[in-house]
Amino acid sequence: MTSTSTAARRGPAAPTDGARSALHPLGHAAVTLDGGFLADWQLRNREGTIPHAIEQLEASHALDNLRRITGEHEGEFVGFWFADSDVYKTLEAIGWEAGRCGAEQFLPFVDATVDLLARAQDDDGYLNSYFQVDQPERELTELRWSHELYCLGHLLQAGVAWSRAVGRTDLLAIGLRFAELIERRFGEGGSDMVDGHPEIETALVEVFRETGDERWLRLARRFVDLRGRGLLGVDALGPQYYQDHEPVRAVREATGHAVRQLYLAAGVADVVAETGDAELAEALDRLWSSVHERKQYVSGGLGSRHRDEAFGDAYELPPDRAYAETCAAIANLHWNWRMLLLTGGSRYADEMERGLYNAIAVSTSTDGCAFTYANPLHLRSDASGGGENAPTTRQPWFRCACCPPNLARLVASLHDYVATTSADGLQLHLYADATIALPGGGTATVRTGYPWDGRVEVAFDEPFEGELLLRRPGWARGAILTADGRSVPTEARDGYLVVDGSAHPLSRVVLDLPMEPEVLRPHPRIDAVRGCVAVARGPVLYAIEQADLPEGVLSDDVVVPEAPEVRPAGVDPVTGPRLLIAGARVRGGHRHELYRAMPSARTDAGHAPSSSAFGLIAVPYHRWGNRAPGGMRVWLPTR
Repeated sequence: MTSTSTAARRGPAAPTDGARSALHPLGHAAVTLDGGFLADWQLRNREGTIPHAIEQLEASHALDNLRRITGEHEGEFVGFWFADSDVYKTLEAIGWEAGRCGAEQFLPFVDATVDLLARAQDDDGYLNSYFQVDQPERELTELRWSHELYCLGHLLQAGVAWSRAVGRTDLLAIGLRFAELIERRFGEGGSDMVDGHPEIETALVEVFRETGDERWLRLARRFVDLRGRGLLGVDALGPQYYQDHEPVRAVREATGHAVRQLYLAAGVADVVAETGDAELAEALDRLWSSVHERKQYVSGGLGSRHRDEAFGDAYELPPDRAYAETCAAIANLHWNWRMLLLTGGSRYADEMERGLYNAIAVSTSTDGCAFTYANPLHLRSDASGGGENAPTTRQPWFRCACCPPNLARLVASLHDYVATTSADGLQLHLYADATIALPGGGTATVRTGYPWDGRVEVAFDEPFEGELLLRRPGWARGAILTADGRSVPTEARDGYLVVDGSAHPLSRVVLDLPMEPEVLRPHPRIDAVRGCVAVARGPVLYAIEQADLPEGVLSDDVVVPEAPEVRPAGVDPVTGPRLLIAGARVRGGHRHELYRAMPSARTDAGHAPSSSAFGLIAVPYHRWGNRAPGGMRVWLPTR
């Protein structure tokens, strides 16, 4: 089997040449991250996260579950029914890594695992480590909770990664045999049914892009249109949890399980790109507004309810009860990337950046071997425990281990999200030290200290005659742009600064984005943080930690001015660049009484700050918890 489509050698989402996409990704090997934040993250992923994931797949018995099918292991099934997906996501991560810079050290694991999957697969293509051994009579009959098509989706994405990155197709062939069974069972003329966890939709579109076989696009569209018909029945979680409460075409609000909602949105965006379905496109616009204008944390985290890991109501964004699952932030990046390709609008790249440097980056330790599942924006000083729902420290793995291998596959492909191309030229979306091989020949070299420094230099080894588009981030309060020493107007087009090389071919372009610390205020309807402020610098959100407070001062008792002075405060080797918030005080008043009565006309003098002012150190939110457990908060009260 060989790859036949125009998606060959591209990255995780590769619209066909006939897609209704404004932009197209470059080849998977076309962009190399040369240094800086994102390159360091990829190195940490390669040397830390991926080897750690392989070890944990053994320790958690995810691989033993599969060995039970072949008789190589005789123990009981361990974990959730969807544990196979942890294996598939790890294989996908290594596939992208193989295409990026080789993966020889991981090949023994890959070869053995692919061989195991091939031997474990039933003659009809079915593959699932739980049902094949424990309850074969229930295969494909429990889709509300079985995750069988969800697991298949991750298997297909892993197969696409290997096929697309290095031309290896044995894993994709295994996935396609399973997909053939699903198409016979649930395709046109078959049973009307969907999986309780979306994921198969986006995977099927990518298989269409990789193979050129339109059956997979038709099946993806069918699964999208079967949503909202109540096919999954009723249980205690409700149809919203499974995204089965209303047709996708009618959706107006994000609801239910956040990861399910966002994986579905990514799949719908893929279908829109390949079909031009205007009604689905309008639904995506409504859904995007609901998520990003009313239900997203300032970190880019998504999902405010621990119950059902779900979206809450509009503006229901409590920082201490934020669930903000890592997988939800990753899924949101996937969705926004697809919307960016579809439309070319910078707001999608802005949200990718917000999530990447905050809600996603916070989920892993500095060595890449410990993780968070939920990502609150506030931990009280007496918080205890380190489980999935209340992380005082990062954990090496989880019983429900969806997040770490999901992170690994994203980071292995980070360079694919840096730049795109179109008939007009080159677009830069995420700023990083990089070397970019241009489709028409030649290279562009990007040098920057981003996200800590707003200067971005782009040099072409040959005169560039196309349009160069540079994203002006939504947080930027100004920009200075020069091309070969001459000033360039900074009026943005869809959020991008345009440098036209048609009249004056480009050799060197420099963008300067001022990166002054900013004080953020919440929407007045976000009751949980009313009267609070947060601090950011560039795309990076900041937090205070107990570790930086004076002895005897708790993070719970700190207040800051309504408009505090914020300035740089040096670089810590663990947390990175720090900020100092001037004028902080310790809140006075009833430290021991839970409630206190006072005359109705009285001011809140009982809560007046009692200490002298001091400078409050803030560190990047994504680096909290790397020194010692303790209180942490992003939103700081002003009274």
